[in-house]
Amino acid sequence: MDEDSDAQVMLRVAAGDRKAFALLFDRYHASVARFAYRFVGDRARAEELTQDIFVKLYRNAKAYKPTAQFKTFLFRVATNHCLNEVRRGEYRVTRSTSSPADEDEKGVEAVDAQAERPDEAVAGRELERAVGEALQGMSERERAAFTMCRFEGMAYRDIATALEASEAAVKSLIHRATLAVARKVEALQAGIGPERSRA
Repeated sequence: MDEDSDAQVMLRVAAGDRKAFALLFDRYHASVARFAYRFVGDRARAEELTQDIFVKLYRNAKAYKPTAQFKTFLFRVATNHCLNEVRRGEYRVTRSTSSPADEDEKGVEAVDAQAERPDEAVAGRELERAVGEALQGMSERERAAFTMCRFEGMAYRDIATALEASEAAVKSLIHRATLAVARKVEALQAGIGPERSRA
């Protein structure tokens, strides 16, 4: 997607163009909803948070400067809102109540789990579960940095802007998160399985 196009659309939003806002909502709703879900572990609440995030985006449109990529601006708003929600202490990420359909919908884009045969499908779901457990065990900032990097393809400098942190801090967060995922995946590949790997 053309970030310059997004920037121009956002400037139209700042000028009060509601159709431009609807266009950005359509483009980024799914990404923001997945991002929010990884923080609260509840799909209905994640959708509410997504709506809140886009309301904040609209209200703060005039603060956007075209020198910054729109996606960075959006995920800064999303990160702050999700971190504030988690810090309230009401929500914690859980995976036990997720159905296989939920897992497939979220997807684990960080790992190539495309399956063409039934056995591959089972392995793919196990891999998703292992990565999900690794995400659950991360700090909120590690989860945010990892999600933006691995799932949204954002550069370290843009993640640093979204998290209001240094690039060095972001690299450290992503490194720790990546190691956590790698340990879960290695345990799965060794035949231990995501659940027993915590023993």
